[in-house]
Amino acid sequence: MNDLFAAFDEGRVARADADSSSADAPWNAHPAFAGVCLKHLITSADTDGRFSAHLVRLDPGAEIGAHIHETNWELHEVAGGSGTCQLDDRTIDYAPGVAAVLPLGVRHSVRAGRDGLRLLAKFVPALL
Repeated sequence: MNDLFAAFDEGRVARADADSSSADAPWNAHPAFAGVCLKHLITSADTDGRFSAHLVRLDPGAEIGAHIHETNWELHEVAGGSGTCQLDDRTIDYAPGVAAVLPLGVRHSVRAGRDGLRLLAKFVPALL
C-alpha cells in the first residue's frame, strides 16, 4: 500500500546492543476490533516500560472503536491510506504525513477510509 509502511514492516529496529528484524515480528489480530492488525516493534521489555512502538494496519472501513488510555500518551504517524480520528469532539483527517497527539485520558477512535489505513503508533509509557 505504501513504501514507507512497507519499509517499516520489513525493516529493522536498531538497539544499542543488537538489531531485530521487523519482518520477523508477527502480525496480530486486534483482540477487540475486527479488521485491525498490530505488529509490536518495540515493547515495554525493550525500554524498561518507558515507551512502545507498533505498526497498525486497518482494513478498508475498519474501526478502532472509542476508548481511553488512562495512563498513556499516544502518537499516530500516518504512513499510508486514509481515514479519520475522532479525538474527543474533534475530527482529524488522516492522510500520509499527518501526526496526531492523543493525550492520556482523552476518548478517541480511528476509522479507515476506503483504501485502508496504516499507522505507526507510539505510546508513553509503553502500552505493552
